[in-house]
Amino acid sequence: MVVGTNYTAPNAITPDYWHQAVAKDMNTTHSSLERWWTKFNDPTLNDLIDQALGANRTLAIAYERINEARASRGIARSALFPTATASGSGTQNKVSENIGYSTGGQTYDYWATGVDAGWEIDFFGGVRRSIEAADATVEGTRELYRDTMVSLLAEVALNYVQIRTLEERIRIANENIGRQQESVNLTKERFDAGLAPQLDVSQATTNLSNTKAVVPALRSARATAVNRLATLLGRYPGNTEPLLGKSSGIPMPANNASIGIPADLVRARPDIRAAERELAAQTAMIGVAQADLLPRFTLAGTFELQSLGADSLLQGNSGNYSFGPAFRWNIFSAGRIKNQIEVEESRTRQAYMAYEQAVLRGVEDVENSLATLRFEKDRRAALSVAVSSSQETVDLVNQNYKEGLIDFQNVLDAERTIATNQDSLAESEGVVAAAYVSLFKALGGGTPMPEAKVDANGKS
Repeated sequence: MVVGTNYTAPNAITPDYWHQAVAKDMNTTHSSLERWWTKFNDPTLNDLIDQALGANRTLAIAYERINEARASRGIARSALFPTATASGSGTQNKVSENIGYSTGGQTYDYWATGVDAGWEIDFFGGVRRSIEAADATVEGTRELYRDTMVSLLAEVALNYVQIRTLEERIRIANENIGRQQESVNLTKERFDAGLAPQLDVSQATTNLSNTKAVVPALRSARATAVNRLATLLGRYPGNTEPLLGKSSGIPMPANNASIGIPADLVRARPDIRAAERELAAQTAMIGVAQADLLPRFTLAGTFELQSLGADSLLQGNSGNYSFGPAFRWNIFSAGRIKNQIEVEESRTRQAYMAYEQAVLRGVEDVENSLATLRFEKDRRAALSVAVSSSQETVDLVNQNYKEGLIDFQNVLDAERTIATNQDSLAESEGVVAAAYVSLFKALGGGTPMPEAKVDANGKS
């Protein structure tokens, strides 16, 4: 007989398909995201991921929590077996002379050694339920470790994408600085020749200075991203910079990434699996509480050697023992046990709702990433057209200004527009790349599907 409820894993209800239309451009027949970062085809990113997996402190802490849970499981399992305690003592005693007995004032030695043993029989399964809860907790901490890994991989990739995006924006800013410097030189030449007013020189110089002011802010943001990446890699910023090497642009995966269907989330996302294991552990705790309503049976025994002299302690007639069964039954606790059962039942309902919430949150995360991809790709396409048009405009206005057909205000407007459009396009490229990373994270990518179960010793 085992008290409590036998656990049955919940059947999560998920949508049949992804809501966002962008999912149609991707492979939804299966999800293969164990090493999703390789889809970006960037060797530097691959190396950074490997570095993080080997040195990140948060991931190491999560692994130690698995060891802690396994040890706790061992503690719970030990309750199935007998316990034995050895003891020994040797004392010298003196009887008070004022107690009126004939032995008053005498001294004597007392020597004793022995073993106490006891075994609480798990007749109703309370201990087995506690082991069941501990097993689920071990598996849950393993899933939390995987969840930490998923977050780590995504954060490394997001910081790397941010660094490359900022580098591209710095490159574009410097390109526009060169263009605007040519405009300053042109206005000065035309002013010296009496063909343009001083105002043109002032406006060109102001425009150039404003663009130059953008670069330090971008470099500061890049330094912050590098510092964060260094911490993720378990390094200091000074020896992280060489790992980045020369930028090859903003990394971008192919459009036909594998994302599977919503039902895959339940198996793929470790936070959902951890919530399910928490529910399993909490369900077992109901049985642990219910066991307190029933009697507990114990076999206990004591064997001792007692003597007034050390030389006779080990003799056969020094033996002293006791052995026999006992039971303990909480027949009245003023409702404490029943209330404790209600506490565990309430916690189980909470765990079930937390599991359902984890599934909902997983679907939300994927849909948010898909929505960002869908609409940011549209924005990127529009910005790409705008950049091409802006470049054509700049070429035309510069030629017309040199020929004296238009005033310098047209040149200023064109240079400001192309600088803004190019920067926005680079920023949009970074958003799309980051959205892919967020999508792979939301899908639970980065860890293999769990197959191993915990054995009798709490190990996989």
